[in-house]
Amino acid sequence: MVNIAGQLTLEEFLALPEGDVYYELVDGQAVPKVSPKYFHSTLQLALGLLIRAWCKGKGRVLPEWAILLKRRGKDWVPLPDLTYISYERLPASWKRNEACPAIPELVIEMISPDQTMKQLEDKAKDYLAAGVSRVWVVDSEAINIRVFLPDGSCEVYTDNTPIVDELLPGLELTTKQIFEEAELI
Repeated sequence: MVNIAGQLTLEEFLALPEGDVYYELVDGQAVPKVSPKYFHSTLQLALGLLIRAWCKGKGRVLPEWAILLKRRGKDWVPLPDLTYISYERLPASWKRNEACPAIPELVIEMISPDQTMKQLEDKAKDYLAAGVSRVWVVDSEAINIRVFLPDGSCEVYTDNTPIVDELLPGLELTTKQIFEEAELI
């Protein structure tokens, strides 16, 4: 068992051994990430598969991939549920077993039962302030997806309204399609 109490530098955090518990680095602290439940896992898989089908040859979409960012001037290593990063930002030739070194276009977070929408809204703002272009927050209870934009606005998508974004040309998904793929409706 590794002792991770106290303040950690980015280097100390990145040197932690892999284990059964995943951590995010927040304000110098290793904060454990909640273990996903069924709704979370099935939505994560469904979205990952749908986005992967779209992004072949354009970029990569990965689950639970740590990203090296800054939050309020401090090192921050969040672990989004899904990350999409284009080959323009991180070339296809990049193949290292380490945290994502570039700022992605899109991160997706699923609300867990112990989280509030306010917590995820704050995290979305932190992602955007760090340079992430879009943040999607998926709410399995409300059956909606909130898309947070750099200008501070947020659009809520439900049912058959397509999520279309010039940042992700050719990607067109609906909340209904995603939740059906996840076999939740």
